Amino acid sequence: MKLVEPILATQAEIQSIRRDLHAHPELCYEEHRTAEIVAERLTAWGIPVVRGLGVTGVVGIVKNGTSERAIGLRADMDALPMQELNGFAHASTHAGKMHACGHDGHTAMLLGAAHYLSQHRNFDGTVYLIFQPAEEGGGGAKRMIDDGLFERFPMDAVYGMHNWPGIAEGSFGVVAGPMMASSNEFRVTVRGKGAHAAQPHRGIDPVMVAVQIAQAWQTIVSREKNPLETAVLSITQIHAGSATNIIPDEAELVGTVRTFSTGVLDLIQRRMQEMAEGIATGFGASVEFGFKRNYPPLVNHPEQTAFAIEAMRAVVGAARVDTDVEPTMGAEDFAFMLQAKPGCYVFIGNGEGEHRAGGHGLGPCQLHNASYDFNDNLLPIGASYWVRLVEMSLPAG
Repeated sequence: MKLVEPILATQAEIQSIRRDLHAHPELCYEEHRTAEIVAERLTAWGIPVVRGLGVTGVVGIVKNGTSERAIGLRADMDALPMQELNGFAHASTHAGKMHACGHDGHTAMLLGAAHYLSQHRNFDGTVYLIFQPAEEGGGGAKRMIDDGLFERFPMDAVYGMHNWPGIAEGSFGVVAGPMMASSNEFRVTVRGKGAHAAQPHRGIDPVMVAVQIAQAWQTIVSREKNPLETAVLSITQIHAGSATNIIPDEAELVGTVRTFSTGVLDLIQRRMQEMAEGIATGFGASVEFGFKRNYPPLVNHPEQTAFAIEAMRAVVGAARVDTDVEPTMGAEDFAFMLQAKPGCYVFIGNGEGEHRAGGHGLGPCQLHNASYDFNDNLLPIGASYWVRLVEMSLPAG
């Protein structure tokens, strides 16, 4: 492993920042304190800062040389609305809020790289340091783009990184093409005709209609979609009724659809609506069909993925870089940035949990659980990756 030595020398400082952020988590579009800390640090290191993109987003600008080439490095800043159960000194001080996905670590890793780049400008071009709010369901990436991120800070490519369970500490994973799924949700209301449960012939039972719809939808994935394409259609909630002897007027189906391509998503959404409306009509009921597309699939661009692979190998060696990592049906709003610009998103392994005692929940590595904590051993590894990526993408001389 060939970490950047000056980054190792600042690890304690960056770790202190990370743990302070962990102790003071802020939800999407509420990252005022976090943004202030980021802006203060960048300014202290001589890096010009622009604030307010995407409400609380921060962009730092590091320039060197005369080249017009530019790349963006992105870290997310927001926490999750959940109660932390850890008992260590830097546990959340805000009830019901927790850094359970490692965005505190992502911010700290990019700050570590920013400090080095400000002091050792071994590149020719411009690096935009993108500290993004509201990844956890708030669409902060799209909000920054809508606020003019890529117009105000023109860049040739953009890169992101996320700590990931199941990958060894000191290792990376990436794949060209689809790597994370789209995130979409549906809410379908079946409207029938209420009646006494002892006299079902006098009503139109929306519960039975909803059951038929739920069963029919599964054939979209198993019989209508190309089996070589991956998709998930999960009904996670069914709501209906208020008493054992009443057939209700309405029943509601709620859930999520995940795909790796927009074409498959188009098919599933269209057929879900057609089936729901057709089945309801057949039973004399009606349907209100609601389908919301949240995050698109995250698709890595081949050329930028190749750059990222070489940078990762330069830091941890070829044996520790999985270039065909298994994609996940989880979603990530960095996908919006990859729709707008070429780029690559990588996973950095967060280890097996030795960095923290578990004792409850799923342990310190598994994301979105109450005993999670970012592995601080990753701080110099991730920061070194950012630096090598800059130096290889924007070579000096």
